[in-house]
Amino acid sequence: FASEYNELIWEQDFNASGTLDAAVWNFETGNNNGWGNEEKQYYTADNAIVEDGNLVITAKAESSNGFDYTSSRVTTQDKFEFKYGRVEVRAKLPEGGGTWPAIWMLGSDFNEVGWPATGEIDIMEHKGNEPNKIHGTLHYPGRSGGDADSGTTTISNASSDFHIYTLEWSPERILFVVDGEVFHTFANNSTTAFNKEFFLILNVAINLRREIYPSGN
Repeated sequence: FASEYNELIWEQDFNASGTLDAAVWNFETGNNNGWGNEEKQYYTADNAIVEDGNLVITAKAESSNGFDYTSSRVTTQDKFEFKYGRVEVRAKLPEGGGTWPAIWMLGSDFNEVGWPATGEIDIMEHKGNEPNKIHGTLHYPGRSGGDADSGTTTISNASSDFHIYTLEWSPERILFVVDGEVFHTFANNSTTAFNKEFFLILNVAINLRREIYPSGN
């Protein structure tokens, strides 16, 4: 993998311990009818902390607002949005059946046009019932839900070691990369949903159905 983007325009190193920078990050709270994925957790602002140079999102088996699990979901919507470039995220993933961490993006017009018209780029998804199997996926009109445009790769020690999850996004191509190895490609063009600004999302969901019936969504 050789990137065509090498000028750094933004980074988050999480060096300051405590809470997330509210000038960059939003907390999305609640369950929102399962967020369209039958998710079982209630998102709070209390399950994400910054410590030792890391953002740590912890899913917990605890009761909250009528749900049996809590976690956190944070976004850069309306605060940091961009069009094209290379995104690199260094991450260690949770383990355990039912966990569903994701590093992903939605189009900046999400509130106006909805999903899947806005487009969705899943840089990394990992289902705890399929340890070490990494998904890279695009959702857009005609290819969404169980018919999404997706690829997978298997790595070692996803939950015990940090790995680099990379998205290379240009007008001509979208590449999904882990530790420098491309595992899924998409030929972009001017007619797709992927030619406008997007924002970042980081979350850890709980979806117990996916323990038994993994759908690949």
